[in-house]
Amino acid sequence: MNTLYDLPGVVLRAKKELLRIRKYGSTWTLTHKSGGKTGATAAAKELETGVADGKKMDLILRALGYAPTFRYEKSRGVDGRQGKRGGGRDADRNFCEIEGPPRWIDATAKNLGVSRTDYITKNYATLFAE
Repeated sequence: MNTLYDLPGVVLRAKKELLRIRKYGSTWTLTHKSGGKTGATAAAKELETGVADGKKMDLILRALGYAPTFRYEKSRGVDGRQGKRGGGRDADRNFCEIEGPPRWIDATAKNLGVSRTDYITKNYATLFAE
């Protein structure tokens, strides 16, 4: 489960940044993403750290003026044909989200039958809003 946070006036979204708390099993992670687009792929800078108690982290963010703005859930898995070879990370099973270095993304997409003209570099919140 992923929960995105922002300040009043959607300050982070306006700067194309993201602040997220993710719960995966019993593990909590706090992530900040920023950055832009490089060619056909997105090139976000990502800072991430584990959080011992996600519910308390939620209270801390709220105390600082942040509020939950979007929640989404997704199922992820490593593609068995490409896996972590070549520096790739993983492929989202629902949306064919492919993360990794641009060359690995292109090779994996080609292997999956996805054309570069079909690439979408928008985040989940933007896709949902549209």
